[in-house]
Amino acid sequence: MRTALLSFVVLALVGVAARADEGMWLFTNPPRKLLEDKYKFDPTPKWLEHVQKSSVRFNSGGSGSFVSPHGLVLTNHHVGLTVLQQISKPGGKDYVKDGFYADSHDKEVKAEQEELNVLMKIEDVSKRVNAAVTEGLTPDKAAAARRAVLAEIESEGLEKAEKAGIKPAHTEVVTLYQGGQYNLYTYKKYTDVRLVFAPEQQIAFFGGDPDNFEYPRFDLDVCFFRVYEDGKPAKIENYLKWSKEGARDDELVFVSGHPGRTDRLSTVADLEYQRDRIFPFSLQLLNRMEVAYSVYSNRSEENARRAKEDLFSVQNSRKAREGGMGGLLDPSIMGKKREAEKKLRAAVADNPDLKDAGGAWDKIAGAQKVLGQNSLRYNMLEGARGFNSHLFRIGRTLLRASEELPKPSGERLREFRESNLASLKDTLFSKEEIYEDFEIMRLANSLTFLANQLGADSDILKTVLAGKSPQERATELVTGTRLKDVDVRKKLYEGGRTAVNDAHDPMIELAHTIDAPARAVRKVVEAESEVKQQAYAQIAKAKFAVEGTSTYPDATFTLRLSFGVVKGYEENGKHVPFETTFAGLYERSAEHHNQPPFDLPERWVQRKNKLNLKTPFNFVCTADIIGGNSGSPVVNRNGEFVGIIFDGNIQSLVLDFVYTEEVARALAVHSRGITEALRKVYEADKLADELTGKK
Repeated sequence: MRTALLSFVVLALVGVAARADEGMWLFTNPPRKLLEDKYKFDPTPKWLEHVQKSSVRFNSGGSGSFVSPHGLVLTNHHVGLTVLQQISKPGGKDYVKDGFYADSHDKEVKAEQEELNVLMKIEDVSKRVNAAVTEGLTPDKAAAARRAVLAEIESEGLEKAEKAGIKPAHTEVVTLYQGGQYNLYTYKKYTDVRLVFAPEQQIAFFGGDPDNFEYPRFDLDVCFFRVYEDGKPAKIENYLKWSKEGARDDELVFVSGHPGRTDRLSTVADLEYQRDRIFPFSLQLLNRMEVAYSVYSNRSEENARRAKEDLFSVQNSRKAREGGMGGLLDPSIMGKKREAEKKLRAAVADNPDLKDAGGAWDKIAGAQKVLGQNSLRYNMLEGARGFNSHLFRIGRTLLRASEELPKPSGERLREFRESNLASLKDTLFSKEEIYEDFEIMRLANSLTFLANQLGADSDILKTVLAGKSPQERATELVTGTRLKDVDVRKKLYEGGRTAVNDAHDPMIELAHTIDAPARAVRKVVEAESEVKQQAYAQIAKAKFAVEGTSTYPDATFTLRLSFGVVKGYEENGKHVPFETTFAGLYERSAEHHNQPPFDLPERWVQRKNKLNLKTPFNFVCTADIIGGNSGSPVVNRNGEFVGIIFDGNIQSLVLDFVYTEEVARALAVHSRGITEALRKVYEADKLADELTGKK
C-alpha cells in the first residue's frame, strides 16, 4: 500500500494485448503507441477531450452522448426504458408500446428521476488515499480510514468544482487496478432531462429474448433526451457531429462509454469464488424472478405493462450470467488464468524487491473463504435479496439516513456521504408510480426466497414474517405503509431520527428489524474487502515491476475508450457479414410470419415502401465492451458519430474475464439507419435535421 501505481500490465490470456483490439482504456492513458503502430492513428489531447466531454453517463445505468449543440442526448431505448415506463400511466399513453416524438421543445416530457453526468476532470489522489491507510491498522480500522479519506476528498472536490464553475457537480473517488490507483472524477451533472423521441419497443427490441445477445440483429435501439439548464435547452460545446457515411467495413472505430464491471485482473481464487458462489446464486435468483414476473405479466395487459421493464432487465441479466458462467466453466480460460498467475508468482518469488507481494495471493484466498462464509447472509440482508421491494428500499434509506446524517461525512456509510446526498435524494423523492399488486408479488416472492435460503427455523425469518405467510406479510407491509406518498418521505427525511421513530411505519420497522444483523455482516464483508484491496495493490506493484506499463484497469462504470474495426466473423463454417439492412428486417419478420416477438409495428408495415431497404441498420465491430456500454457512441477517426452500441453477441459474454476478437463482437445501430428511420418511418425530419446539422 506504500506506492500508488499509474498502470500495470494485465496478464495476456489470448496473446499479447498489443496484438489485439483489447482494452477499456482510461482517457488519461490511451494506447497511443498501439494505435500508431497498428492503425497509424494518434488520438491527440484535443481529440480525447472532445470525445470525453461529448460522452454522457446515465446514472440509472448506461451510456450516451451529446449529438447536437442544443443539449440533445442519444442513448439506447433500453437505457431510457425506465423513464418510458415511469411516464406511462394506466389508461393513458403507453410510451413503451407506442413510442413518442416531440416535434418542439414545449412538447418534450420531463424525466423526473433521471440524472446525467459528464466527466469534466480527472485527478490522481492515490498518494493521499494510501497515506491515510497506514500499516498496522486492523482491516476494519483500515476500511474506516479509507472511507473517511474518500469522503473528505470528494467533499473538497465538490467545493473546487463549484469554484471552477462546474455547477451542479458530482464527485467520486474511483478505485482502479483493484486498489493500485485512486482517481477523483469530477462530473457536470444534469437533472433537468426531457424525453424527445423513442420508437416502439417492438422495433427497439425486435426479436425479443430469442434474439438477445445474437447476431444478425435488426433493432432500432435508440432513445433521445434533451438536457436543460435554467429552463432552456443546454448549450453544449462538445458534441459528436453526425457522419454522413456511418460505419464502413474494416474501418477503425472507437467506443466511448461506461463499462460496468470486468474481472480480468482477478486472481484465480477470486474467479473460483465467483464460479462457485456468486454466479450460481445470481442465476438461481434471476430464474426465480423471471418466472414470477412472467406469471404476473401474463395475467393482464396492464400487468404486462407494469412489469415490462423489470422483466426485460431480469431476462437480460439471466442470459448474461449464463454466458459469464460458461466462461468460468471453460477449462481453457481458467487454465490460462492459472498458468499466467503461476508465472507471475514465480517471478515475484525470484525478485527480493517484491517479497512483500509474495503472500498477496494467499491473503486474497483467505479473504474469499471468510466472504464465502458470510455471502449468503450479506446478500439476503444487506443486499436485500430477501426484500425485493421499492418500498422496503425507501424505508431502509429513511431509517439509515436518520442514523447516518448526524455523523461526520467520513464516518457514514458510503451511500450517505455528503457528495452523494443530492443524487440519493433525487432517487428517494422520485415520483415513480408504485403499484401495490406488483410490490406485493415481488416482496412475497423474495420473502419466500429468504425462507428457502435461511431455513424455516431462522430467527431472523421468524421475526420478519411475524407469524404470517410470505404472501400475508407482504400484503400487510405494502398496504400498511405510507411511503408511497412522496410528501411523507420528505417529511420523514427532514424530520430525522425523531420523525422516523415516531412514524411507526411498517416498512421502516421491517428495515429496523434486520438493520443490526445487516450492518454487522456488512462490517465483516467490508473488512475482508479491505484485505483484498491491499493485497491486490501489492500484486499491482509486482505486475508493474515484472511486466512494465501501458495497460488498462478493470471496468468500474466510469468512462473508458475502446477501439476496434468494423468486421464480420465466421460462425459454424459460415461468414457473418458486418452489417444488416432494412431489407433483412422485413425478411426476418416474414420468416416468422410477423408473429411476436418478430412482429413489426404497424407504421413500419405501412411505410416499408418509403424506405431505402439497402440502408445499413445494425453492424458489428471488434471493440472491447461489456454491460454498461449500452448507449455508448461509436465514433470514427474524425470523432464523428457512426453508430451506437446496444448489445454484444453471445460469444462476447466471456469478455467479463478475457478478451477475444475471433468471434466476439460489439453490436451497434448504424447512424444511417437511425436517420433513415427518423425521416421515412417517423416523419421526424426536424430531429434528423438537428442531428445532421441541416438548417
